[in-house]
Amino acid sequence: MTSTTDQRTYTVTGMTCSHCVASVREEVSEVAGVVSVDVDLSAGRLVVTGNALDDTAVRTAVNEAGYEVSG
Repeated sequence: MTSTTDQRTYTVTGMTCSHCVASVREEVSEVAGVVSVDVDLSAGRLVVTGNALDDTAVRTAVNEAGYEVSG
């Protein structure tokens, strides 16, 4: 049996504080299929776990929070 659970890591630029982390977490959590969101401020890293994740939707959510996914 194949699982559709996926984990993707993104580099987010522009985050400088815990409010930034909360904003990114809140926006990305609303993306369809997202199960968990982990934001590491010091590394500028976003790890998203979910089912059938849509990269474009995750990137758009980060943009809506006011930040950018690099790469």
